[in-house]
Amino acid sequence: MTKPKPAPLDDVSKAIIAELQEDGRRSYAAIGKAVGLSEAAVRQRVQRLTDSGVMQVVAVTDPLELGFARQAMIGIKATGELEPIADALAELDEVDYVVITAGTFDLLAEVVCESDEHLLQIISSGIRRIPGVLSTEALVYLRLRKQTYSWGVR
Repeated sequence: MTKPKPAPLDDVSKAIIAELQEDGRRSYAAIGKAVGLSEAAVRQRVQRLTDSGVMQVVAVTDPLELGFARQAMIGIKATGELEPIADALAELDEVDYVVITAGTFDLLAEVVCESDEHLLQIISSGIRRIPGVLSTEALVYLRLRKQTYSWGVR
């Protein structure tokens, strides 16, 4: 399911996003001071940005620290149209990230699982059963060393 491309962001919306990337718990009043808007105007902009899918405000965690014993990136080689495969991957509860790529793999899907058995189930009964999937390669995470989402705006 392809989302429509959102309208280009103005400088104020970009500044709001930058403020939230620095601290996702920053108050609307503090953001308003930084960007020159009222608290209500910031609240409305944040709502529009989240409703349109431009951004999410979430707690970023290390799944391994929360009791999920296995996290992996699954490289997928496929045939045919890639978008329907990406959409099917995105429907799997354990998949938290899907991209269509150029290179060795056609798609990458990150999965968070409770065990090695759960990972095997997701690959065998979930991913490999999607029409168009030719092969998979699991890149199992051993330790998370860096995870950040503060790349700024352009």
